[in-house]
Amino acid sequence: MSDNQNNARSQVNEKEIIKVRHEKLKNLREAGLDPFLQTEFDVNAYSKNIADEFEKLEGNIVKIAGRLMSKRIMGKASFGHVQDVKGKIQIYVKRDLLGEDEYKRFKKMDIGDIVGVTGKVFRTQKGEISIEATVVTLLSKSLLPLPEKYHGLKDLDLRYRQRYVDLIVNPEVRDVFVARSKIMKEIRNFMDERDFLEVETPVLSNHTTNSAAKPFRTHHNTLDIDMFLRVETELALKRLIVGGLDKVYEIGRIFRNEGMSPRHNPEFTSIEIYQAYTDLEGMMQITEDMFIHIADTVIGKREIEYQGETINLNGPFERLSMVEAVKKYSGIDFDSFELDDQKARASAKEIGVHVEDNATWGEVLNEVFEEKVEDNLVQPTFIYNYPIEVSPLAKKISDKPHLTARFEIFVTRRELGNAFTELNDPIDQRERFEKQAIAKHGDEDFTIDEDFVTAMEYGMPPTGGLGIGLDRLIMLYTDSASIRDVLLFPTMKPKE
Repeated sequence: MSDNQNNARSQVNEKEIIKVRHEKLKNLREAGLDPFLQTEFDVNAYSKNIADEFEKLEGNIVKIAGRLMSKRIMGKASFGHVQDVKGKIQIYVKRDLLGEDEYKRFKKMDIGDIVGVTGKVFRTQKGEISIEATVVTLLSKSLLPLPEKYHGLKDLDLRYRQRYVDLIVNPEVRDVFVARSKIMKEIRNFMDERDFLEVETPVLSNHTTNSAAKPFRTHHNTLDIDMFLRVETELALKRLIVGGLDKVYEIGRIFRNEGMSPRHNPEFTSIEIYQAYTDLEGMMQITEDMFIHIADTVIGKREIEYQGETINLNGPFERLSMVEAVKKYSGIDFDSFELDDQKARASAKEIGVHVEDNATWGEVLNEVFEEKVEDNLVQPTFIYNYPIEVSPLAKKISDKPHLTARFEIFVTRRELGNAFTELNDPIDQRERFEKQAIAKHGDEDFTIDEDFVTAMEYGMPPTGGLGIGLDRLIMLYTDSASIRDVLLFPTMKPKE
């Protein structure tokens, strides 16, 4: 039989199943047993707790609620499994305990129905911890069947689109999002223990930045102005540093109208951290300590597996300047021809790295790094001293003004965080903003964030700043291959 014939038969069968389930609901309503009129069930136990505390609970009456995931009818007695938020537990249902009518109603229940079960905790002859039911209450009728053999389904698109079904039938998916919640909690604990103040800044702005990130545009009807969803929280947080809030952070949603990939989603969660009177070294220490703290508190160990590779989070992490990293992995020593644009371009071409004919020494260095170094950075590694061309908001290094006090933290060949010794010279900042804007919009049609420059003109203390993409970080700790695996509802193209 062909796949098309199988699919057609499956669709017919599903239609029949749905029809039968609707008829069952109709009959229940006519009998005055509408499950959707149920408003509560007094749950006092969970599957995992019963298993963990069996010796204490054996023989006790408990009340659990969850989804009926299996059912085996065996004449006057039946078995089933109920799945709650903490796992699954077997239920043993006897006609003599439920009564004739209730037992008949139980036999008509479907896989996927949500039930409340009252009964005694016991262990079967085969050793399985179970509940001997005295009451089974239908709390909600499932009108759609769970996909057949869904547990082994490889259709990722369906899983992402119907995450609610994915969570029902794939417990390991639920584990990822429980871990995500714990990681977010521990990040906040980590920051709060260091006296940082969590703040919230606007998602909507009436102007866009001149960064490479492309924003989403919307319109405010009352004000009759275009507005933009934020592509970062940086400038707002640095205004707070100017205002005297010396240690601030924000965990928030960021929106970028850009491409999608296993590492990119148009909306994602980041943490940005700013601390007055510290620098790049201070941000490195916070980053390393945070990564270790998450490993200790959430995972319980500092060596973790990611996609078949062992990642060692037991610091100190390796630290390399970008020039050192390029020399280590490509053999080219950019210090030997510092600021010689022509030699830089020629060296790149010798190792097969394409650069523009007018590329500067710094642009070439960054291009060689991206093509020849990043794929080697499996273990946690800080790369610092970035060219000024790719770091418009970072402070220049005093004795090497073509480089900036900036680092990125790489793990598993991908960048997880970005940090600066922040630029606090308002004159330099204005010049860089204008250069960035002209490059993006041309000489005539550009604007800069004048209010941010004004804030800096009041005086901004020496500051360290750090941004970490939390979705990518969670991918690392949960061994998830795609960013969609750690987002409950990732952005998906609408079905045609």
